[in-house]
Amino acid sequence: MTRLPTEDSAAILPELIEFLRIPSVSTLPEHKGDVQRAAEWVADYLRRAGLDHVAVIPTAGHPLVYADWLHAADQPTVLIYGHYDVQPADPLAAWHSPPFEPTVRDGNIYARGAADDKGQVYIHLRAVAGLLAEGGLPVNVRFLIEGEEEVGSAGLTAYIQANPTAPACDAVLISDTPMFAPGRPTITTGLRGAVFTELTVETGRQDVHSGLYGGAAPNAIGILCGIIAGLTDAAGRVTLPGYYDAVRSLTAAERESWAALPFDAEAYREAEIGAPTLLPDAEFSILERVWGRPTFDVNGIEGGYSGAGSKAIIPARAQAKLSFRLVPDQDPTAVIAALRAHVAELCPPSATVHWGETHGAPAVLLATDSPAMQAARAALAETFGCEPVLTRMGGSVPIVLLFQMVLHAPCIMLGFGLPDDNLHAPNEKMHLANITDGILAVRAFLRRLAH
Repeated sequence: MTRLPTEDSAAILPELIEFLRIPSVSTLPEHKGDVQRAAEWVADYLRRAGLDHVAVIPTAGHPLVYADWLHAADQPTVLIYGHYDVQPADPLAAWHSPPFEPTVRDGNIYARGAADDKGQVYIHLRAVAGLLAEGGLPVNVRFLIEGEEEVGSAGLTAYIQANPTAPACDAVLISDTPMFAPGRPTITTGLRGAVFTELTVETGRQDVHSGLYGGAAPNAIGILCGIIAGLTDAAGRVTLPGYYDAVRSLTAAERESWAALPFDAEAYREAEIGAPTLLPDAEFSILERVWGRPTFDVNGIEGGYSGAGSKAIIPARAQAKLSFRLVPDQDPTAVIAALRAHVAELCPPSATVHWGETHGAPAVLLATDSPAMQAARAALAETFGCEPVLTRMGGSVPIVLLFQMVLHAPCIMLGFGLPDDNLHAPNEKMHLANITDGILAVRAFLRRLAH
């Protein structure tokens, strides 16, 4: 078996480019073969690195990749989790270089999946491969890399529920989060939960002529827009009955700690969002809103005619994709039930509502006092030359809660992306120096966990 080389910067970029070239878009059926190919790429890398029991495990959707190395006697076992699937690349015209032709510019590598999560998965693959090439790992390691994180992790959830002892470990290591700022190593200690759903409004069998039937036929797009508008009030607060009842208040210590972080709201607005203004809120700061408060958003809407020129129709069907971000103590099941009841009240008799695929996960708070957490803090300080900051993240990694419930092991979220990496957007990137530093930090973490 060919062994991978020890840490060699010249070898990193070709490997990463090869991985990023695979268009492993899990939500699009036409990329099913590409998702399988990405799983095989990860499995082959782990075999060449020298891990044991490497397997591509089929699921009802896209496959999992498992591997282990369990030869460190009397040492803890670390489960390394990540995902090789990526978001769609649309809109393609907004990319400065093709999304699946990785391109290096200004010290960054641009490609779909560069930061979320292929680049960060690669950090773990390379860190472990390097240690094995140097003689072995200081701790035991299992890998569990999935291909459905971007579509709900159904296959991994079913696998863990059916095989709860297979990924047994003393700590879980995840890199699927950003650093707070360049040069500021970060450990994420909380994640918002989420609810995703699809709402369709129908008003008739077919679109009709707006001149012949205008004033008589109900308009599906107008009704859908009215429903969406009714889900928030003039201040932007969600109007679902009871939506805020279970929201856990931020502690004074959290608010004080976050207020002390070097956060520039104007730079955040301009560099990361690009909007003329940010949403106003007199009660909560921006960091408090994106890390510790619940939200509602419309992720997409379609219906009627949007081609060139005009088409005089009254649409009979309109669809929207909706999402909620939840905070600790909010129950996704209760939010879904409240949403459906509220929409039923908002929908007039002239329309019918249909619900599409719906899934959700609660928010997660992670312990900060475990030996694994102390090892992570020391490893980041050693690598970056400064103490890491502890933050929450506004996004969701639903599988973390399942890991907590089933594995009863601390989850350590070491993120090496940056806030402006354009996750889920055109021109996604990852800073190459963060990849090499990430490899060093993961190696330091595994060594310190052994001590």
